Amino acid sequence: MKNRKRIHYTDSQKAVMWDRWQQGEPLHRIAALFDRHASSVRGILMQHGGIRPPPKRRSPRVLSLTEREEISRGLAAGRSIRSIATSLGRAPSTVSREINRNEGLEGYRANQADQAAWDRARRPKPCKLAIHRALAAEVAQKIQRQWSPEQIAGWLRRTHPDDTSRQVSHETIYRTLYIQSRGALKQELLAHLRRTRAMRRSRHHTQKTGNHGRITEAVSISERPASVEDRAVPGHWEGDLLFGDRNSQIATLVERQTRYVMLVKVAGKDTQTVIDALIKNARRLPKQLYQSLTWDRGKEMAGHRRFTLATDIQVYFCDPYHPWQRGTNENTNGLLRQYFPKGISLADVSQAELDAVARQLNERPRKTLGYETPAERYRQTVASIG
Repeated sequence: MKNRKRIHYTDSQKAVMWDRWQQGEPLHRIAALFDRHASSVRGILMQHGGIRPPPKRRSPRVLSLTEREEISRGLAAGRSIRSIATSLGRAPSTVSREINRNEGLEGYRANQADQAAWDRARRPKPCKLAIHRALAAEVAQKIQRQWSPEQIAGWLRRTHPDDTSRQVSHETIYRTLYIQSRGALKQELLAHLRRTRAMRRSRHHTQKTGNHGRITEAVSISERPASVEDRAVPGHWEGDLLFGDRNSQIATLVERQTRYVMLVKVAGKDTQTVIDALIKNARRLPKQLYQSLTWDRGKEMAGHRRFTLATDIQVYFCDPYHPWQRGTNENTNGLLRQYFPKGISLADVSQAELDAVARQLNERPRKTLGYETPAERYRQTVASIG
């Protein structure tokens, strides 16, 4: 098969790529717009780590492409430099320098001169983490502890409120990780991020749809009290199963007000096994700290009535295909993929190992908690009911 000619994308075509990428479209669908393979688009996006570069801007004082085209036409017509400068409203010395630095009277070409001007204007601002190496080391240490860039940035602001040299935005951390030319953070640190991708992608997508197994006597989330919805009182949890391969899984539970996480080893996904494990776990907590549980419509919760009778904890169910109705748990499951990537077996993970992972998550600062940790908030809650 004859190879297709190498394509050079225009600025407007690249703008379409970035627009679609930021909207969450996959590479193959973006590439189809240009009748190209996904690798062609990936190459463009990878140059910037999947992060849209800022638009090119130039000072109004410098010559524009339109003015350079006027210079080119004037030279072709045999006009003098002074005449061309007068029609442009520019100093003759400005036009003379422009021509001399771009191949002279005979070789001047407007497009080439304009591109050369853009190339000369590239003076990237030094990356903050490349300047402040101690700050970069602190950021790297937190990333290795599985903290997200947003958690790190928030913690730094809270810890050093009056010292901006000890602060950095989460966007700068992401850019420094994904754009290696900045040279401040090693690419190996990407493996510690929640999503271990080679380039950053849009958040406008979901990888999970609601599980809509038939549950009898299910109480809809619409009947959940308003005090649960607005997180006004503690003791209301969201739960789900996190799956590994070979039919292995764990139960994940997160408290809505404090974001405190508990992980429960589950030997099987049948409702008898799951309900038994949840009942055993629920009895570890005082009644004030476990009043309700919100779950999706997975068949593992078909025995929810037995759970409620044994614990006096009401179970509410999300609407079909509405996983965001238990968004705190969905977010927690995403964080857990750093520790339990898709495709690995969870069968041999002990409860002690699960407790250690939960402890790490509970000791991470959270933006929604003002960069306090779930553990701190949970201890405050326990103390208030003690």
